[in-house]
Amino acid sequence: MDERAAVRRLVSAAGPVSAVSLAAALAHIGPAATWLPGPRRRWLPRLAGQGRPGHVALTFDDGPHPESTPRFLDALDALDVRATFFLLGENVVRHPALARELSRRGHELAVHGWTHDQPWLPSPVRDTRELLRAAHAVGEAGDAAPRWYRPPYGILTSGRWAAARRAGLRPVLWSAWGKDWRADATPASVRATAASALRGGGTLLLHDTDHTSAPGSWRATLGALPEIVGDCRSAGLAVGPLAEHGADWEG
Repeated sequence: MDERAAVRRLVSAAGPVSAVSLAAALAHIGPAATWLPGPRRRWLPRLAGQGRPGHVALTFDDGPHPESTPRFLDALDALDVRATFFLLGENVVRHPALARELSRRGHELAVHGWTHDQPWLPSPVRDTRELLRAAHAVGEAGDAAPRWYRPPYGILTSGRWAAARRAGLRPVLWSAWGKDWRADATPASVRATAASALRGGGTLLLHDTDHTSAPGSWRATLGALPEIVGDCRSAGLAVGPLAEHGADWEG
């Protein structure tokens, strides 16, 4: 989804409603404009995951899944890299041993919500209930309270902002991605797309499953991973989880 398409989605989501309902819908959906990568990087660098200049935060969304996630664990071990995994609560309870294995291997567990839904209609009670539920599941798997929250699709509504505060989570999106969810993604395309926006201090969004992506698309990400890490290291950049992204940025 490009920036213009995102704007159309945000505007059309309210539909034909009264002035009062429209105002309520805009109050709910308005903060989701932070999804737009350009304005976010420019005006909200902390939300975009901008950290210390010599570091890149490597993050994965939508897991865990027993077919693909273990392959990423092995690849990351081979590269001697640790990452932050934004997990869906429903996947954590389906695969609790795998979620614990992520933590055992030294990766940071974060919250991606309970399900991968699109929250166009206001539902603050649901948002809070499901985010607290997801944070609890992730915390149990990692033996520590999670610190970070990335909403599905990067859509931060007012309800999700409030729910994150209630759960003690800090929202963080990304400054670069690999567009690795697409059916036509290849290792070369994922690498090139990531490189086009990734700079020192950036946060890279990738996916370790095809939970909401094109079937098998994770294979392109897995194939690109060694080259992406190699590109960062060749540029003098360390690669690691958000927890190592910089004390000032975390404050």
